[in-house]
Amino acid sequence: MDLEIVPLAERPDLAPLLDDFDGAWPEFMTWDPMASLYYAVADRHYPEYVLLALDPAVPGRAVARAYSVPLHWTQDTLPPGGWDRIVQRASINRLAGTTPNLVSALEICVRPEARGGGVSARMLAAMRANARRLGFTELVAPVRPNGKQDPDQPMREYAYQVRDDGLPVDPWLRVHVRAGGRIDSVAPRSMTIPGTLAEWRSWTGLPFDRTGPVHVPQALAPVWCDVAQDHAVYVEPNVWVRHPL
Repeated sequence: MDLEIVPLAERPDLAPLLDDFDGAWPEFMTWDPMASLYYAVADRHYPEYVLLALDPAVPGRAVARAYSVPLHWTQDTLPPGGWDRIVQRASINRLAGTTPNLVSALEICVRPEARGGGVSARMLAAMRANARRLGFTELVAPVRPNGKQDPDQPMREYAYQVRDDGLPVDPWLRVHVRAGGRIDSVAPRSMTIPGTLAEWRSWTGLPFDRTGPVHVPQALAPVWCDVAQDHAVYVEPNVWVRHPL
């Protein structure tokens, strides 16, 4: 596929295309309370860190999008709070005017009809190159290993499983390692998504009528349901990958 990958800063007119990815993620994933701190302002405050992939054969539509964010991070270890913590820290840094020293990936999304052709790897390569162009020496990523099928399997076990060739079993982690990334650690509470039982029923179509863990399709861990308190909470583990640039 002949793609043109451009930063939004160079083509601000393309900003409306960022919203044209309905159904790319499970519905419940779109309700992380931290998400609005980034996505609501990404096109205005982080346009150099937002990439769009355009197919010249299909004008007026993006094939893929990639979001990253700059932040200031001085600790040797990456946060167990993963994705949520990065969005929080980046927002605080921006408001305080703190100079960033690190870039974190937040999302790479490819249209379903374009998947399986290496587009995600090209977007990751473009994100790495973009961070390098902006003067950074490392890109980190709280990776969502969506090949994980058993929600009860601990992420610390799944993340380090490898094939006979030494590459990760998980296809998305494999893309990162092939690109030059190194698995660093597990972020056990990377995304926390709370909701009432009515909200979870609307997001998933499941009854949520018993207290205890609920297995939700495409969730990497069980969702905890508390009928008496009328709420359920999903705490998603991710995997930190470091990309030296």
